[in-house]
Amino acid sequence: MVRQKVSSKMSLFAKINGLLIILFVPVILFFAYSNGVSSNVIDKELKSSNIKQLSFLSSQIESRVDQTMDFVLTFSKDPNVQKFNGLNVWDDLYDRMQTRYVIQEKMALQSGVMNIWPVQFTVYSQQNKEALSNTDSIAVYDEDYLRRNGTGRWLYGDGTTATPEQPKAFHWFYADSFGQQGSLTGSNLVVQASFYPANIQNLLDTYKAGGQGDPMLYRKGEALILNRSADAELANQLVRLLDEQELGDTMQEVVELDDKRYLVSSVVSAPLGWHLVDIVPLDRILGPISFSRNLFYAAMALLFAVGISASVLLYRNVQRPIRKLILGLQSVQRGDFSVRMNSNVNNEFAFLFYRFNDMSNQIQELIENVLKEKLQAREATLKQLQAQINPHFLYNCIGYMINMAQMKEEEAVVSMGHNLSAYYRYMTRLERPTASLSEEVQLIVNYLDIQKLRNGRIHYHIDIPEEMLKQHVPRLMLQPIVENAVIHGVGKTYSSGEIRITGEMSGGFCKLYVEDDGPGMSEEQLDALNHKMRQPLQDDTGYGFWNTNQRIMHQFGGKSRIAFTKSGLGGLRTEMIWELPSADAGPVPYAQGGEQVHANDHR
Repeated sequence: MVRQKVSSKMSLFAKINGLLIILFVPVILFFAYSNGVSSNVIDKELKSSNIKQLSFLSSQIESRVDQTMDFVLTFSKDPNVQKFNGLNVWDDLYDRMQTRYVIQEKMALQSGVMNIWPVQFTVYSQQNKEALSNTDSIAVYDEDYLRRNGTGRWLYGDGTTATPEQPKAFHWFYADSFGQQGSLTGSNLVVQASFYPANIQNLLDTYKAGGQGDPMLYRKGEALILNRSADAELANQLVRLLDEQELGDTMQEVVELDDKRYLVSSVVSAPLGWHLVDIVPLDRILGPISFSRNLFYAAMALLFAVGISASVLLYRNVQRPIRKLILGLQSVQRGDFSVRMNSNVNNEFAFLFYRFNDMSNQIQELIENVLKEKLQAREATLKQLQAQINPHFLYNCIGYMINMAQMKEEEAVVSMGHNLSAYYRYMTRLERPTASLSEEVQLIVNYLDIQKLRNGRIHYHIDIPEEMLKQHVPRLMLQPIVENAVIHGVGKTYSSGEIRITGEMSGGFCKLYVEDDGPGMSEEQLDALNHKMRQPLQDDTGYGFWNTNQRIMHQFGGKSRIAFTKSGLGGLRTEMIWELPSADAGPVPYAQGGEQVHANDHR
């Protein structure tokens, strides 16, 4: 019965998936086709056409410039022009006037022939210090002006201040001794050709009328020469972009300006040293792909309508049960194994809900049993370890009392008796396996006072922060460590006798250090002892160290430990490190030199 239902539902899934595939394949194909058409049209036709048109415009400008330069070269060889350079030498006043008139007629005629590209010509005679021009203004000979501009190439501006009446223009100076460009020999004839940006604007306007772009003439550091209907704001944004690039002979790049995409093309104009730049809005070029785009939108609308229907079907039959199952699993992940799910549908999810409830119930029972056994085992382990360490301390104390009694040290015996009384009061509180560190320290003070009575060389210093003394630790954690420092450290030589106990809280850990000035251990012995702390109990490993290490690890976790290093006093340094509980793991108000507890500093 269940198998038939599952098969039926799987058939439903197959139908939905088949329907989605049937819809997706045509949509993807149509989109791939339209995208391919768009890419080909934009990449091939637009770029190729734009570069060709821009190159043609550049060739037109270069042709006009070359015609101007050719006329200057031919005009400089004209006999009347050559004669103008020596008028004051041999000609009379009438001949001089006649020569000037002929030269001006020829310059005016040339400018009239090129009415779409008007050019101003000026002839300078260095020998006569005279100038002649086809402009309305009177030409003045200025040798510094000629030397400053006689570079042999086209210049934009001639060094004079531009005015609205006399704007910047393109200038080319040709001397008849241009074997040495830019130098005047004293008898040169110099011909100057000048034209204004309006000539270029005429060509830019013609180019724009026949295309879709916005052409301009650009040179870094100079003001743009725009067509007369250009968008000045868009042009300024483009200038900031072009100033950051190194333009080659040709350049094409798609840029984004004012949240719109533009195709920027550039071609260098070699004679002038400027770049022709055309900026084309790509939105105007999308006409060839409008059919493909509309087809894609129609397919997407169809997909949306059918997808809505399929999503409603999936939501009712699949998504809601899955969401309910996910919420139940998240509750289990958080540790809530009491969650149960009820199903009001008769499909495969009903079986999943039933199995989930069964699994959750079994996990809850298993965890409760494991937790109970773990707590019992941990309590038994702690009691066993504590029972092992208590006799060890008792044997040492009783042996000491016997020795002191034999030596008639009544005060020491009385002190030991008081200490044993306090010790047994401390130990008989079996309901609490832990104690505060301050109680442990008080026990150590009593112990060290007794040892000091027995051995006058012994003196100790205890320095533990007040906040750390409030921490709860396993009972008799510190006593075996201090006892080892007394017996195996101070007691091994006649020159030692200092015990130092210090503590600190940092990085979420409590750190307690016990140091002595005894003979200590070698590096090999320290490594061996640290290794034994991580191994099972061995015959040559003392109960005190090993048991204390195990108790710390059981109490505070695997990051807690006992380690042994060399002490700055010369002997052994025992480090007891345990992790703070989560409630205390934050910043600890302890700093060196702050509030601390100094317990019975005896010297």
